[in-house]
Amino acid sequence: MSVLVTGGAGFVGAEVVRSLLRGGHSEVVVFDAAAEPTRLTDIADDVEYIRGDLGDFTHVLDAVSAHKPEVIYHLGGMLSLPCEADPSAAMRANAMGTFHVLEAAGLFDVRQVLFTSSIGTYGYDMPGDVIDDRTLQRPFYFYGATTLFGEHMGLFYRRKHGIDFRGIRYPSVIGPGVKTPGAVQYTSWMIEESVNGRPFTVDSSRDTRVPVMYYKDAAAAIVQLAGAPAADIKIVSYLMVSATPVPSAGDLADAVATALPDASITFDPDPYRQLAFDQMLKSGLQWDESCARDEWGWQSTYSVDAMVHDFVAEIRGS
Repeated sequence: MSVLVTGGAGFVGAEVVRSLLRGGHSEVVVFDAAAEPTRLTDIADDVEYIRGDLGDFTHVLDAVSAHKPEVIYHLGGMLSLPCEADPSAAMRANAMGTFHVLEAAGLFDVRQVLFTSSIGTYGYDMPGDVIDDRTLQRPFYFYGATTLFGEHMGLFYRRKHGIDFRGIRYPSVIGPGVKTPGAVQYTSWMIEESVNGRPFTVDSSRDTRVPVMYYKDAAAAIVQLAGAPAADIKIVSYLMVSATPVPSAGDLADAVATALPDASITFDPDPYRQLAFDQMLKSGLQWDESCARDEWGWQSTYSVDAMVHDFVAEIRGS
């Protein structure tokens, strides 16, 4: 069975590719914009790599028509800060890119499309203190708007064309080698900089609580979702939060200090960004991923301490 992974040379995408290979998939095709897919160097002989632009329909059509995948994992796209800086590029990559993947899937009888959405689809005016799969989504940032549009396009193609569309609303994903700027990338950078012996300043307060998930959990979740029986899928797009209760930035820094006693992590909140954090991630907010647990048996593997320790081992190559 051929499987296509868009964004498969990226942070989570490369881990999904590895998971698919470990699971016995012999025809894994990676579609990515990267000129040098360095995250795939060690498995380059095991996958076919296509360099392409999601915003160019011919690139997507050519890849899908040539390989006729049964399943597409759609992980390609732009993250929050690049979307804010260049909305036109975000429309091309995220909105049109997702449309191109879904349209190609419909044209070439792709059975299933897995979509990576975000908790950025929620907004400032979320009612109550518990966020779950049915909470009102009114995104504040352009990134959230484009990913929410992707969710709704997927629901249309699921209804209209019978594509088994499923998605995950990821929180901040923690892992080594994060390069793309993002509003909450400090969750990864404070660990990596500390491993490399460099001081790091967090641009939020110690009390800021950003939902997080380890990149290995993120990859495992979407592969597990793909394999869940269709009869069990009711919500379709699932909220996902790996570490509960949600750790504060200070909690994460403390976990780093426990693993790396010489770590130097300080806090200097950016006023504008802190205001956004305080409005969107109000004190006491709880994130409920029970639908994923109840419908397809999801259970995360990595606590905050486990994330940090595995992250350190990955960087050190041990």
